[in-house]
Amino acid sequence: MKMVTAIIKPFKLDDVRTALGQIGVQGITVTEVKGFGRQKGHTELYRGAEYVVDFLPKTRIDLAVDAGLVEQVIETIIAEARTGKIGDGKIFVSDLEQVIRIRTGETNSEAL
Repeated sequence: MKMVTAIIKPFKLDDVRTALGQIGVQGITVTEVKGFGRQKGHTELYRGAEYVVDFLPKTRIDLAVDAGLVEQVIETIIAEARTGKIGDGKIFVSDLEQVIRIRTGETNSEAL
């Protein structure tokens, strides 16, 4: 089992969610986050004053999947989240040691 975490642009969330559902991903957790990478933020003009926006709004998606589905999940996220411009995001994949469904007590793959 693997935990896939993707940081994407907020307006791409619906496209990614729909595509993941089509390949059989049953559940995701979504969090609104702020951060920066190579973009280093940007400057904006507000009421005549210029100011720096250090942290840009992003969306974090977390999903637990069977190891056999990981490559397909990664390809799907890349295909749907890519705009070709800086700030498209990143995908992190880590091992998932144990999963337990609280309601039924099912564990690991059965809990996914």
